[in-house]
Amino acid sequence: MNLDPSAPEPIVRRDFLKKLAAASAAAWTTGEPQTLWANGNKVTHPPAKADACILLWMAGGMAAPDTFDPKRYHPFEKGLEISKMLSTFPAIDTAVDGLKICQGLENIAQVMDRATLIRSAVQPDLGSILHSRHQYHWHTGYVPPQTVAAPHLGAWMAKVLGPRNKVMPAFINIGQRLEGVGESEELKAFTTAGFFGSEFGPMNLPYPEEAAQSVRPPKGMDANRFANRDKLFRKLVDQNPNRDLMSDYQQQSLIRSMDNAYRLLSSEEREAFDITREPKETLAKYDTGRFGRGCLLARRLIEAGARFVEVTTEYVPFFQWDTHKDGHQTVAGLHKEIDLPIATLVRDLEERGLLERTLIIVASEFSRDAIMEGKPGSTANDQATFKVDKLQEMAHYGLHRHFTGGTSVVMFGGGTKKGHIHGQTADERPLIAIEDPVTVMDLHATIMTAMGISPKTEYTIEGRPFYVTEDGKGQPVTDLFA
Repeated sequence: MNLDPSAPEPIVRRDFLKKLAAASAAAWTTGEPQTLWANGNKVTHPPAKADACILLWMAGGMAAPDTFDPKRYHPFEKGLEISKMLSTFPAIDTAVDGLKICQGLENIAQVMDRATLIRSAVQPDLGSILHSRHQYHWHTGYVPPQTVAAPHLGAWMAKVLGPRNKVMPAFINIGQRLEGVGESEELKAFTTAGFFGSEFGPMNLPYPEEAAQSVRPPKGMDANRFANRDKLFRKLVDQNPNRDLMSDYQQQSLIRSMDNAYRLLSSEEREAFDITREPKETLAKYDTGRFGRGCLLARRLIEAGARFVEVTTEYVPFFQWDTHKDGHQTVAGLHKEIDLPIATLVRDLEERGLLERTLIIVASEFSRDAIMEGKPGSTANDQATFKVDKLQEMAHYGLHRHFTGGTSVVMFGGGTKKGHIHGQTADERPLIAIEDPVTVMDLHATIMTAMGISPKTEYTIEGRPFYVTEDGKGQPVTDLFA
């Protein structure tokens, strides 16, 4: 095996691969259904509306009434009955006539004419309304525990679609630490390619400002030493006495993932990971914190050919959107963190001609309510820290309960409608979805359809079929597409 990515390929093979890539790209964008093979099964995929996907993950439970679905507003007032508190921010106008979102999201408001807003996403209670269980469910489409390791949404795209640029990782995860934080093992359980193998797993970049360091050889190591270390690694893998502990497929997948990493670290595309190369005025628009810088990194990676990028506000128990106390003040800070970066990301991709073929999703595992845990009729344990009938202090002012009966999801690009509202929640408590509810299964089917993947795509694992949507039953919400 030639491990030098700069070495020329034989002319016949090189020309063949160029023609094959060109033919595949042309076929994928003709607007005609594509018939491909997955695990020996013939699958007819829908025509792709998007080539890339960015998931902006509001980890911890983003309250819809305090973001994209404002309700009756009451400012803080000592003695105010909790039952009268629906939204803790007033509504503001947007670029779409009649559409309002919450104060603090003024920049996002000005790009909502490029958005489809789902106000009727719903989740099951899963027996207990826990962040890790719901995040696993949202990211994989399956409720834990599973008898096999379920692949992440991004891993499905990496496996079925492959990379847009063979040098760039197809699946990149930005902003979430997987070590040293609460529930880290639970986070690791779904931030994976599961049974697909290492080569389809995420490249994890917890700190966007340090991403450039992750794609450079160690300090002081020249190109020759770097290449020799790679060769020695492969020799160790080949002589590994424990290689019988993993299947041949998993072992080869690990080796291929190392090939991919070596190719990236030896390429010019690695410069996409360096956000300091951006003009100062551009960096300033994104520099609201780790999430904002992550949005800038995501834009650069999509430009360089990444397939799926997730940027998270990061899940740590009782932090960020996990507002079990001081809900209003915490969300006010989060508005400042996400507002300008999200709007700038949309505008930047639009100016570069990439928005139409890039699906941006803003989502969270569930919403929040002031007095209700779950949804009407739920027997789930109340997770709230404060359980008062009337506001006594500012810490009480906010939406502190987990709510699964009605959640907002925002989509930009990727063939979705512009300035469109789908579904509705009740104006008075309980704020459940009362029109056109969208389940996690159908939301996944919609996302996959936009990316040109059939919701019925399946692979056989341990002798049984495993589908991209649970049991292959997901139905895309076609009303969301233009």
